[in-house]
Amino acid sequence: MRMLKKLGRAIAVATLGAGISAGAMAESTVNIGFTGPLSGGAALYGENTLSGLRMAADEVNANGGFDINGETYKVNIISLDDRYSPAQAATNAKRLKQESNVPAVFVPHSGGIFALQDFNEQDNFLIMAYTSVPTVTEKGNALTIRIPPTFDGYVRAFTDYALEHEGKKLGMGGATHEYAKIWGSMIEKAWTSKGGEVVANNPMDYNKSADFYTGVSRIVASNPDVMFVGGASEPTGLVVQQARQLGFQGGFIVMDQAKIDEVADVAGGLEMVEGAIGVVPLSVYETPAAQDFIKRYEDEFGKTPGSEAAYNYLALHGLVKAMDMAETTDPKKIRATMSEAMASLEDSKNPYEVTEVTDKGGFVTETTLAVVEDGKIVQKPIEDQ
Repeated sequence: MRMLKKLGRAIAVATLGAGISAGAMAESTVNIGFTGPLSGGAALYGENTLSGLRMAADEVNANGGFDINGETYKVNIISLDDRYSPAQAATNAKRLKQESNVPAVFVPHSGGIFALQDFNEQDNFLIMAYTSVPTVTEKGNALTIRIPPTFDGYVRAFTDYALEHEGKKLGMGGATHEYAKIWGSMIEKAWTSKGGEVVANNPMDYNKSADFYTGVSRIVASNPDVMFVGGASEPTGLVVQQARQLGFQGGFIVMDQAKIDEVADVAGGLEMVEGAIGVVPLSVYETPAAQDFIKRYEDEFGKTPGSEAAYNYLALHGLVKAMDMAETTDPKKIRATMSEAMASLEDSKNPYEVTEVTDKGGFVTETTLAVVEDGKIVQKPIEDQ
């Protein structure tokens, strides 16, 4: 019996020693959070966003990680589904901070971003906000980074182009989530202020429905020259398809969340979106940095990337660069270093050529618009409109 007790103690000590050794040899890891729609009608949008983060994290890790005060760290992406719900996004962010001590949470919808801004400064984590809503950075939240350009410039340019080329009557058929509501209100205001008429206003839930026939038919019945549409690309494509099936022959103002090439894929081809005005799809960019990213993404995922993937890819690389330069994972110090980090980011990691971060937290890059003319996507500088 005494021998068995000694043997048991020896095994316990050996096991404890092995655990300590394994822990000492384990790699250090920085967890980065993501909360977004990974189920429901916007699931593809969420997955596209997440794919850019995963691609960047894989590159960082494959290159040996990054250095903080002489210690090497790898990146671990922890993703949670919020089904496009602001309340669930807030719950997810709390969980990510409490359980995984994330210094940053990526969020690809404005409702979730606004929900997180209620407590992120107190809980001390960065919001990496994939939204073009201007108020996200106008609110003065010191720990928010807005990744894409604001959409107020798009609203003006899209409205001017549509009024000049398509007609004066607008039918509103955007989505019902918070981001689309803000976009819709700004489009309506800009349209009427420039002499246009809103002949129908029928928002639809793009996240829950796959059949928009009833809502679209109400808009088409008002005989608009232009339809305002937009949510995630996939349901937007279905709205466009059903509008054409119901006989609508006008143009589309496409909210920037949806991408014209992805909408066309769902709707049945570029001829279905003739006369559409929207943001420039990444596939149209001809810069070496964009084309290099597109090729690498296609090699890894077997499809052409959209802006969700590209912007979040470069944002994670910028975040890692900022941690490396600041020699810390402290969110406040990371935020203070982000502009310098983005300015020094390698071209291959910066497909949209972001040049700096403003004092309010917005990435700075050129904004352009795209229109579909004669079955082709044509890029146009916004300042020319």
